[in-house]
Amino acid sequence: MAVGTLTQADRAAIARAALERAEQRTGARSVRTHTRPAVAPAPVPLTVVPEPAPEPDGPPARPVRPAPDDPPVAGSQGEPATALLVAERPPLPVPPPLAPLLPDGLRRGAATVVTGSTSLVLALVAAACAGGGWSAVVGQPSVGLLAAAQAGVALDRFALVPEPGPQTAHVLAALVDGLDVVVVGPGAALPEADRRRLTARVRDRGAVLLSTVPWPGAQVVLTVEHSRWTGVGTGDGRLRAQQVRVARTGRSGAGVPAGLDLTLPFGAQHPQPPAPVADETRSPLRLVG
Repeated sequence: MAVGTLTQADRAAIARAALERAEQRTGARSVRTHTRPAVAPAPVPLTVVPEPAPEPDGPPARPVRPAPDDPPVAGSQGEPATALLVAERPPLPVPPPLAPLLPDGLRRGAATVVTGSTSLVLALVAAACAGGGWSAVVGQPSVGLLAAAQAGVALDRFALVPEPGPQTAHVLAALVDGLDVVVVGPGAALPEADRRRLTARVRDRGAVLLSTVPWPGAQVVLTVEHSRWTGVGTGDGRLRAQQVRVARTGRSGAGVPAGLDLTLPFGAQHPQPPAPVADETRSPLRLVG
């Protein structure tokens, strides 16, 4: 084997080191390097390979090292190995009223389904990204910038893609790579194969996927079973708050069904309808004719 030729293990180690440096520079994930203690390999003696008798002025026999039977495997004994251990980042926070249903917050790398209330979706996005995170809503034309701002979403870190078109899978993949929370609406239809690939990408990148439509394999499913608006009287007033009943199902710790009564937006008061005021100046009605 020629001197200076890289083995398969050398190339793998160089690729892992380059990936680690790139992730640390971009801040894509928290990584720590773990190096196995290297064991000094046993010295390989030099041997002389017999060659046919040289011509009168031919070259002499040259010392060479015997070639190994199989290429070394990265991480095998006798060779230092570097492994990238991805530290699991903490989950994203949720609004305090939702803590009984989501005690562990929004888990990174998992999908959460929220159906029945756009206000609830925006409230989750606002709380999750309150610490400086970025978010996007894809395929949900009913969501507008005014509604997002009123829910507390930081618009300077918020992307809105109402109609992703035929490149939906590519749009979602790009957003999952760079953002913390990605909302997938009914306008972002995906074939089953693309859905599975996106789920794997979310898990790999540590993002949070919020779906407003059923999503197979979702970790948690929040369903608004019924709602009632308050603030409107008999022909007067305006919509001020929405009282909803939220049911939780899912997998793992969310497998035990639970329910909770909430008022949206969070922090809104329960306005009482104004009491009727008697008009003392009005004359009583009397029958004429």
